[in-house]
Amino acid sequence: MSGGPVNPPMLLIFDLDGTLIDSAQDLAIAVNETRTHFGMTPLDPKVIHSYVGNGAATLVRRAMGPDVTDARVDEALLFFVKFYRAHSLAHTRLYPCIQETVSELSGRGHTLAILTNKPVKISTDIVAGLGLGAQFQRVYGGDSFVEKKPDPIGIATLMRETGGVPAKTWMVGDSGVDIQTARNAQVRACGVTWGFQPESFTNFPPDVLVEKPGDLLQALRESD
Repeated sequence: MSGGPVNPPMLLIFDLDGTLIDSAQDLAIAVNETRTHFGMTPLDPKVIHSYVGNGAATLVRRAMGPDVTDARVDEALLFFVKFYRAHSLAHTRLYPCIQETVSELSGRGHTLAILTNKPVKISTDIVAGLGLGAQFQRVYGGDSFVEKKPDPIGIATLMRETGGVPAKTWMVGDSGVDIQTARNAQVRACGVTWGFQPESFTNFPPDVLVEKPGDLLQALRESD
C-alpha cells in the first residue's frame, strides 16, 4: 500500500450498515424472529433492508406495521435489541476491500470515525469483532446523542473532538439519510453504491458517488 501523511488530513465519518459492513442477513433474521415471537409472519428480507437507516426503534416500528400499538412496539424493540445483540456477528462481514481501504486511509493520516443510527454498544462490539476498532478514533451510535442522523449533532461533535473543519470533513454512507446528515452539517457527502439503499440517492444526490471501496482513495486524491 502507498502511504505518507496527508496535509491537512481529512476527517472521514462512515456510516456502518451498508457502508462498512454487510449486516443484511443478521438484521433480517432479528426482525423476523421478533415478528415470529409476536405471532406475525416473516417479512421479505428486501423489505426489511428498506427499513434500515433511521435506528432500531424506527426499524422495529416499520417492521411491526401500522396497526400495532405503541406498547407492543416497545416490547418488540426490547426483544429485537436483545436478540440482535446476541447474534449480530452470526453472518455479518466487512464488504470486500473495506479492511484494506480503511487501513490505507488511516495510514495516510486521515482521522476515521463511525456515525451510525444503530445502538452504540452493538455497533462498538461489531466494529471490534470485525477487527476495525484500532482504525477508528470514535464510534457513535443512534443513542449517543439526543438526536439521530440526519441531525448534524454527531458530525458537529466529531469535528469538535477531532479538530476537523467542514471543508475537510466527509460523510460516507449508503443512503439518503447519510447525505441529508452531511448537508445539515455542511460537509462533503460521499455515497457508496454497494449498500442497502442506493436508490435513495435519486432524491438525495451525493457530491461524490463511489462504486467500490478503493474508489474512495481516488476521490480523496482528486479533492486535494
